[in-house]
Amino acid sequence: MAPMHRGSQGAAHIAPTPIAAPTAPIGWELQSVGAAGVVPADRAACRTAWLRLCVGAGGGTCCSFLEMLENTKTSEIVKQLVAEENAGELQKCFGSRMEFGTAGLRAAMGAGISQMNDLTVIQTTQPYTITHLKLSAGIMITASHNPKQDNGYKVYWENGAQITSPHDKGISQAIEENQEPWPQAWDDSLVDSSLLLHDPYVTINKDYFKDIQKHCFHRNINKETKLKFTHTSVHGVGHEFVQSAFKAFDFKPPLAVPEQKDPDPEFPTVKYPNPEEGKGVLTLSFALAEKEGAGIILANDPDADRLLVAEKQESGEWKVFSGNELGALLGWWIFTCWKNQNQDPAAIKDVYMLSSTVSSKILRAIALKEGFHFEETLTGFKWMGNRAKQLTDQGKTVLFAFEEAIGYMCSPVVLDKDGVSAAVITAEMSSWLATKNLSLSLQLKAIYDEYGYHITKASYFICHDPKTVKELFENLRNYDGKNTYPKSCGKFKVSGVRDLTTGYDSSQPDQKAVLPTSKSSQMITFTFANGGVATMRTSGTEPKIKYYAELCAPPGNSDPDQLKEELGELVSAIEEYFFQPEKNKLQPKAE
Repeated sequence: MAPMHRGSQGAAHIAPTPIAAPTAPIGWELQSVGAAGVVPADRAACRTAWLRLCVGAGGGTCCSFLEMLENTKTSEIVKQLVAEENAGELQKCFGSRMEFGTAGLRAAMGAGISQMNDLTVIQTTQPYTITHLKLSAGIMITASHNPKQDNGYKVYWENGAQITSPHDKGISQAIEENQEPWPQAWDDSLVDSSLLLHDPYVTINKDYFKDIQKHCFHRNINKETKLKFTHTSVHGVGHEFVQSAFKAFDFKPPLAVPEQKDPDPEFPTVKYPNPEEGKGVLTLSFALAEKEGAGIILANDPDADRLLVAEKQESGEWKVFSGNELGALLGWWIFTCWKNQNQDPAAIKDVYMLSSTVSSKILRAIALKEGFHFEETLTGFKWMGNRAKQLTDQGKTVLFAFEEAIGYMCSPVVLDKDGVSAAVITAEMSSWLATKNLSLSLQLKAIYDEYGYHITKASYFICHDPKTVKELFENLRNYDGKNTYPKSCGKFKVSGVRDLTTGYDSSQPDQKAVLPTSKSSQMITFTFANGGVATMRTSGTEPKIKYYAELCAPPGNSDPDQLKEELGELVSAIEEYFFQPEKNKLQPKAE
């Protein structure tokens, strides 16, 4: 057996066993005996030795897992896998511990240290609310818009934003050193009797809506608007919060999709509970809107931090806005409202907006013309939230931040994406535009006319082979010989390269990237001479290689149809020359 040792807090766990697991169940008794160097007394003991070999290489064992587990449902799953001698599934469950991703953990719910279950949550544990109550940290259990079998665990630091390094590494180390549950950790009845227990829901709920009311500038228009709004929470938690937000802004309640307004972890009416999927998630919303004569659809994902918006056009068709398009509209609107409230021209020097590096650069174009500051961050709101907090602490005003994955921070009181405030602010913007006989679509065109068209396209390829993914990116780094990046992509000339895996940036004097780099993920951005920008990156949670392409044109001489055609040609060239899907056996996104 592998030796036992103790972490700094005295939590015992089995040290990793550096022996590869048997590849086939046939003859497993002999393989286990030979590799482990022991002679088990019976079949059960032999199976234990074999299982230790199967899962030991990843640093975890099902035996210690079962010893610490009190959830009978989860333990029965493990015992069944043992009885079936299912080495592959056991390796998947116990081969490695979940690692902190964007700002926490996300995995399927199930048995083992690689999945979400009672024990792994306990091991990990030993949000607005954080800053409002001046707390040290916060935890949110949420699967967000992911498949129903998944769950998630987000961690927020005392600044109210999602954790970044070095906090993630410190927490991971603490988990490894404290794997044995503390006494009575399983006894949830202790929660109700604890003197430390305080449920701030009622006061926090009241204070949140009071805070976002600071972003209500047209209360009379909201009261009188003839626009009707349909809202879906996609079986999540957003219904009552959006209803309360509309009340706080003096709107009539939005029409709620009845089949989807109450939480349901099975998500019975949608294939995926993800508004990013677009029209497929809005089928019931379209039906209700048509029936009731509503012109705007607002859709939150199940944890209500994302927002998808659709608008009925004069043709009768529905336009579903991309995350970049709604980001342009909200950025324009929030700046316009701020400008109307701040007549001092000098105040603009302290105003900032943020977006992630894979999102549209439309905010940069608006900033250049209007005079405020724009910054881009790495992908994810943990970066934007933390940067917003830094700027705020320096006395700056952060008006808005967004990412193309339909995430918007419309108020600095929440240092994260917030689909509730975004929904009601979108409703106020729509209502104000209606008084000018403008729709969201027409205003988006006006923004592009004034600041320049920004046409975007994003998609991904699926690849389950990490070796292939690594080779694909290494080929781009050694395209025309060692350490040379592509100088062209088909007919499109490459004018700049930024590699946030290696830290290279051709646009900097020292050729070193300004944004943080990470060798554990792949991310390269190409700038093209025609005004195109394309980023290729791996997903931290899925077997995907994603790309985000944008064609930016200066204001005044833009033909949107021509730009769309040119962007399509650029994307096709990127897929053909950079991804090489046939050679690399990549699976395209299912339309």
